Amino acid sequence: MVRINLLPHREEKRKQRKAAFVALLVLSALIGVGIVLLVGGYNARAIAVQEQRNAVLQTAITALDGKIARIATLKQEIEALKARQQAVEDLQGDRNQPVYLLDELVRQTPEGVYLKGFRQDGQRVTVDGYAQSQERVSELLRNLSSASPWLERPDLIEVKAGVIGQAKNPRKVVEFSLVVGIKRPRQGDANDKEGNDADGNEADGGTGTPAAAKAG
Repeated sequence: MVRINLLPHREEKRKQRKAAFVALLVLSALIGVGIVLLVGGYNARAIAVQEQRNAVLQTAITALDGKIARIATLKQEIEALKARQQAVEDLQGDRNQPVYLLDELVRQTPEGVYLKGFRQDGQRVTVDGYAQSQERVSELLRNLSSASPWLERPDLIEVKAGVIGQAKNPRKVVEFSLVVGIKRPRQGDANDKEGNDADGNEADGGTGTPAAAKAG
């Protein structure tokens, strides 16, 4: 017996294509959801790992900050100790300053220059004396400004002609007054100076130097 399909042929194919299309959409949606879930899980894992790394780094940074703070504290303590040491050296230098000053003036006074006296006011000293000529005064200023490790910045206050000696045999001289600054002696320099003085005294055999005789 022959069967005749009375359903529209085209309508059946359209329904089949529509069903296939819907199935494809559902499959694509499922795949998309799966991809989203997979990527989300991967991102969540990566974020968790990064957070762990950040926590480790933060711990290391905190520890480093603590070390830096301790180093800064140690530096402050070292600076405070240096300041105390410098204060002690300054006090030691101030105690010995008159000795250094007198000795240095004697050392730097050239031949033909005679000192009458000096007055100290803080770190400045006024020196009065007389010389055989103005060239001797200039030489004294040069010595005080460049050759002296203890004295600095000499300023000539007054220079004038004068006369010394008895009336029957007067001697023309140049009277002068100058001001010179004192460098605060350091402990190391003081020790070197004392050692040099001791060596010089031994070499002189205990006799006074010509400069000391002039100052007297």
